[in-house]
Amino acid sequence: MNDWPGGWSDDNRGDRYGRGSSRAQPEGARVMRQVRRGPAAPPGPGYGGVPQQPSYVNGQGHGGYGDDPGYDDGYDSGYNTGQVYGGSGGPGDPGDPGGRGGRGMREPRPAPNWRRRIKVTAITVVTLAVVTSVATYFWADSKLNREVDLSKVIDRPDAGEGTNYLIVGSDSREGMSAEEKKQLHTGSAEGKRTDSMMILHTGSNGPTLISLPRDSDVEIPTFVGSESGKTYKGTGRHVKLNAAYAEDGPELLVRTVEYNTGLHIDHYVEIGFAGFANIVDSVGGVEIDIPRDIKDSKSGADFKKGKQTLNGEEALAFVRTRYALPGSDLDRTKNQQKFLSALANQVATPSTILNPFKLYPTMGAGLDTLIVDKDMGLFDLADMFWSMKGVTGGDGKSMNMPISGSTGGNLVWDKAKVKTLVEQLKNDETVTVSSN
Repeated sequence: MNDWPGGWSDDNRGDRYGRGSSRAQPEGARVMRQVRRGPAAPPGPGYGGVPQQPSYVNGQGHGGYGDDPGYDDGYDSGYNTGQVYGGSGGPGDPGDPGGRGGRGMREPRPAPNWRRRIKVTAITVVTLAVVTSVATYFWADSKLNREVDLSKVIDRPDAGEGTNYLIVGSDSREGMSAEEKKQLHTGSAEGKRTDSMMILHTGSNGPTLISLPRDSDVEIPTFVGSESGKTYKGTGRHVKLNAAYAEDGPELLVRTVEYNTGLHIDHYVEIGFAGFANIVDSVGGVEIDIPRDIKDSKSGADFKKGKQTLNGEEALAFVRTRYALPGSDLDRTKNQQKFLSALANQVATPSTILNPFKLYPTMGAGLDTLIVDKDMGLFDLADMFWSMKGVTGGDGKSMNMPISGSTGGNLVWDKAKVKTLVEQLKNDETVTVSSN
């Protein structure tokens, strides 16, 4: 018996959608478009006229139906552009003035953030400057020849205020070729002696540069040999000051200067002939005013009076000349002070410091040939050069050690003036003592 109205039965209702079907589908299925990804269902007679939908293969709406990859009915669901629901309605849409139908639209590029760019640039520049400075410091520090051990000097006077440097120009020909010795008029003497000696005091009252004539009469005190470690008792023996250096090197020279002055030496700096000439050449020469005509066959000096720029060879001849000068060694020490101060002033100019093509050759030429004590640092070296520049600029004072007379060809120091001078230096006071 058939309980279905209108003659419907299980046998004649087929697979169509309808009320009471055992395969009933949601009511909305008859009005919703079907969007499928992957292979489409095979077409059949019971779909009630719902259009067959394209399969989406790899996100494209033209992959065909089932086994027919070439089928294309032009249907586009909009999934590949994200425009199924809402968005631009296609070409001609008021929201799409470019007529691109919502495809390929770009957001407008934001305005550049100049504040952020400037900040990043500043940080980069500062970082590079710090890295370069640190690298330069370690490079320069590694070039210092720390060969002098002041801990070997015995019975030292107490240190005072400020810093005292003993600056020595040696006549060492070490490393020079026969041609260089001839060109620089250095001769070929073996070993090395001091060609000039100066004490530079730096402190709160300006720098003071004091030349110690090489022919100064001094007493050799008890000392410990720098190489042997043996103690040599003082016998009251008097020699020229440069003989102390020739006898046992920098350590005995420091010991002798401290013993005869009572002034504590904090640092030792020495430079040879070749190094001096190389530094002058690396800065492009040094301008100096020569007060009188000078001609000396022994040093090679041949200068006319007036301002002129000296190269390395000429500078070395100028600071070594003494036989052509009225005051001999005393006049020579004045020329040495004058030239060294001018050299320090030239090295410290912006044209040298800010030009890496001049700065690094200058530093290399100087540091390679300097001999310093083991406790000497780059900041100490910088302090020394800036102080020498200050002497040239009028911020300090330059003088010879006060002389009272001579004995046996040796220059005798004025003991009273030397005592006052040393006390003023120890207390870092303005120096009032004169050379005369």
